[in-house]
Amino acid sequence: MAKNFKRYLVTSALPYANGPVHIGHLAGVYVPSDIYTRYLRLRGCDVLSICGSDEHGVPITIKAKREGITPQQVVDRYHAIIKKSFEGLGIAFDIYSRTSSDEHTRTASAFFRKLYDDGKFVEQTSEQYYDEEAKMFLADRYIMGTCPKCGNERAYGDQCEACGSTLSPDELIEPHSTLSGSVPVKKQTTHWYLPLNDYEQMLREWILEGHKEWKSNVYGQCKSWLDGGLQPRAVSRDLDWGIPVPVEGAEGKVLYVWFDAPIGYISATKELTPDWEKYWKDEETKLVHFIGKDNIVFHCIVFPSMLRAHGDYILPENVPSNEFLNLEGDKISTSRNWAVWLHEYLEEMPGKEDVLRYVLCANAPETKDNDFTWKDYQARNNNELVAVLGNFVNRALVLTKKYYDGVVPAAGELTEYDRATIEELSQIKQSLESNIENYRFREALKDAMNYARIGNKYLADSEPWKVIKTDAERVKTILNVALQITANIAIAIEPFMPFSAAKILRMLAVEHFGWERLGDMSLIEAGHTIGEPELLFEKIEDEVIQRQIDKLAAIKEANLAAEVKAEPQKDECTFDDFQKMDIRVSTIVAAEKVAKTKKLLKLTIDTGIDTRTIVSGIAEHFTPEELVGKQVLVLVNLAPRELKGILSQGMILMAEDATGKLRLVQPSEPVKAGSMVG
Repeated sequence: MAKNFKRYLVTSALPYANGPVHIGHLAGVYVPSDIYTRYLRLRGCDVLSICGSDEHGVPITIKAKREGITPQQVVDRYHAIIKKSFEGLGIAFDIYSRTSSDEHTRTASAFFRKLYDDGKFVEQTSEQYYDEEAKMFLADRYIMGTCPKCGNERAYGDQCEACGSTLSPDELIEPHSTLSGSVPVKKQTTHWYLPLNDYEQMLREWILEGHKEWKSNVYGQCKSWLDGGLQPRAVSRDLDWGIPVPVEGAEGKVLYVWFDAPIGYISATKELTPDWEKYWKDEETKLVHFIGKDNIVFHCIVFPSMLRAHGDYILPENVPSNEFLNLEGDKISTSRNWAVWLHEYLEEMPGKEDVLRYVLCANAPETKDNDFTWKDYQARNNNELVAVLGNFVNRALVLTKKYYDGVVPAAGELTEYDRATIEELSQIKQSLESNIENYRFREALKDAMNYARIGNKYLADSEPWKVIKTDAERVKTILNVALQITANIAIAIEPFMPFSAAKILRMLAVEHFGWERLGDMSLIEAGHTIGEPELLFEKIEDEVIQRQIDKLAAIKEANLAAEVKAEPQKDECTFDDFQKMDIRVSTIVAAEKVAKTKKLLKLTIDTGIDTRTIVSGIAEHFTPEELVGKQVLVLVNLAPRELKGILSQGMILMAEDATGKLRLVQPSEPVKAGSMVG
């Protein structure tokens, strides 16, 4: 590795405990973090992987109020879901803690108090929005109004989710409280601020001069913030959910969640080991934060300033961050339920943990936003995992079982082609290590898969199923080499697909290998008996994928329906005007398309008072066959008009749904034709 460290501390952004984890979180933070950590463990490094639930902040209190429960009940629910989901996907944290723990309260309070006692904060009084009905200051998320940039009428005081703009409450047009709906007033309040401007020069030297190797999106965002000039940032808020500010006269104030949450890495490490300080305060420890794109400023500007203000802590060596992952061409949104939730995936796609890990790594948004689609998921499983990796492992094991009853044959003299193949395999390791150590996990995964690609080519070129008829000794060498490649695959893919690596070892009936054995072509001794071959991966059929696509389609339709606004009320009419309309329950007795038109249907209607013809522009929404026999509401005294040479006598009443599809307005149960509506 580029620089020698005695130990490694790997942190993963604390997921917010107001909802489950989705594939965007996984692709951005948790799969890359787990790959890196598993690699370090395979190398025998002293490494801790730290994570936990972020359980304070306004979105949690909003959800609690909406559901009529306590904030603690909200975080208890989602902490359990998230923790179980991570375990199910094989995300192997050394500890998954939570910021509502007693240890975290003690650690965060002590951290604040040290900075407070050392005079690191400034105290400022400012005017903030206050809800006089709810009798509380309003956090940004409790304020809603019209976005000044895109006109969205449901923008929050910190962000417009429609256009993505970062906002402040003062920028909103016609702001109102989400608690009471009333217009908030400005009221004075006092808070403590961390003067980030005091650390600007330190940050410039540390990041802009000292860490030019950081990913361009991280480095660029840091440079933008620093070039814009840093300002003091509040470390306290007027809320009743959070860690109380540990100073006198701070009743009703808690630590701001952005100050409280990153300290969660420290408190979780303290909870894990009494030797926590060597991971946080020894310069021979490499600290790496895996974060999402929206957390760059907190982990690269704010948290390092906090650590430097405290004085005892090391700063991160790297802060890898990916871009965003979209879903089926649309931005993932928790509020719109537009996501693939991990806990639901694990229930609906059992045994396919590594498939998701593989797809999210192979398609990771490392340098630009990428798109997850179920069709791509299926194609990568069937064309790569099944056809390449699974195919090679299966052939090597099945042929050994078939020809040698599962006993590993001894290799004879290697041919020039054997040696060339082994040489090609030996060149992968260096690239694989370099890519992982430089956080290029997509390229690293390609390297790991190359073992299987080379193995497939080796078997296809060597054709042991043909050679066995003419040169049985040669086949022994071929299958020995194939089995050594299989064992190497188990090592190479373990950081990426741990369940599959374990399955290969089980089928080979061998113990776990360390990373130092990667490239060794004598991993399995001749005479060793392998286990029973199984399929490493299974083909995913179209109907399985279609169910997931249909599920998303239903979510999209529900979202569209929720977004549609009712048309404004029409001009007032009198009761006499309404009385003039003769609306009757009628039955469609015949239907046919009107020739040379796309939209028109000719309907024969039994109105109860006569049988008449109505021409209706609904051919794009209904087939003639599905209309026959339906009861509908008809305005029977509408003045007749001629359409395409057909006299239309009346109008069927319809409703348009959120997707633009027309729906029949029908009685809830059969009614005698001719019954009047009024």
